[in-house]
Amino acid sequence: MSQSLLIASLWVLAGTIVALLPMRLQYGPGLTLLILAPPVIGFIGYQHGWLVAFGGVLALVSMFRRPLRHGIAKLRGQKPEAPK
Repeated sequence: MSQSLLIASLWVLAGTIVALLPMRLQYGPGLTLLILAPPVIGFIGYQHGWLVAFGGVLALVSMFRRPLRHGIAKLRGQKPEAPK
């Protein structure tokens, strides 16, 4: 098994576990996974090519679309409402 596949599998497993947590407990681990995602995708792209890395970026944006919208709104100076 290639190293990138193992790393990606562990990242996906961690994401699944975080998704099972109540929303109030997801912020810390979710932010950690969001920060670790670009290096993981970069490593996958290095080993398997830019097309696979692009697919990883699309999957990342799809999974984190709400937190990314929230962060962009905060950067714009808006006051987005956090989920309860």
